[in-house]
Amino acid sequence: MGEISLAVSFTCSSMVNLIHMYSQPFMPEMHYIHPITVTQLDSLRHHATQIVTMRLSQAEPPLRKEVVEYMLDVGCEIRQSKANFLRIKGVFGGLIAVGNWFGEMYSLKNPISTVVIHIIFFILAMHPELILSSIFLSLFVTGVWNYKHRPRYPPHMDARLSCVDNARPDEELDTFQRVVGDIATQGERLQSLLSWRDPVATQLFVIFCLIAAIVIYATPFYVVVIQTVIYVLNHLSFQNKLPSVPVNFFRRLPARTDSML
Repeated sequence: MGEISLAVSFTCSSMVNLIHMYSQPFMPEMHYIHPITVTQLDSLRHHATQIVTMRLSQAEPPLRKEVVEYMLDVGCEIRQSKANFLRIKGVFGGLIAVGNWFGEMYSLKNPISTVVIHIIFFILAMHPELILSSIFLSLFVTGVWNYKHRPRYPPHMDARLSCVDNARPDEELDTFQRVVGDIATQGERLQSLLSWRDPVATQLFVIFCLIAAIVIYATPFYVVVIQTVIYVLNHLSFQNKLPSVPVNFFRRLPARTDSML
């Protein structure tokens, strides 16, 4: 007659193994060695839907094909086209805000900030080797600053993000392609590098930015360029079908797709 409260806490027994997981491929090796094409994936999804529909149509009470397809989210890419478009607007909203901020700086509404921006610009123009180290240092400071605004709770299903509250029948016939959602996902993963949605990933990226800023500042710029070109050429010469460590790390970053209905 009472209530039972259940608390689930996820912990790791070894931080080294947890960090090592970020460098591993997200999918099994055969997924990259012999990848499934988009046409084959759609065919497999269609056959799976047919099998489930046939089995549930023989159940008591039977389920119609339309009900099964709705439950399996057949054609979900079409229904989520507007939501993906709004996600893309959210991704580029930060860039638009930065552009507006620079516009205000040059409009002389805040003379002190305008003078500071011009001084920084002249310093970087006279010493271009400081540009990369300044970028990494800025990312480090931004990540540390965002720590106090870090999410306190796991993400939840967001009906407003999926545009469920204001969906209309004609919107389900929208013809936006799947690439819109992919672009939004990549942008949200970039934003999650400094948002502390994944604390371990953000910690690793912030520490990397600090180390990169120090190394690039202490190392001559031409040495950095030469090492980067040699690494890229060697990676292309001995290219492996499995994704590299940075790609694996990036693909494991969270996006807002987990919050969509």
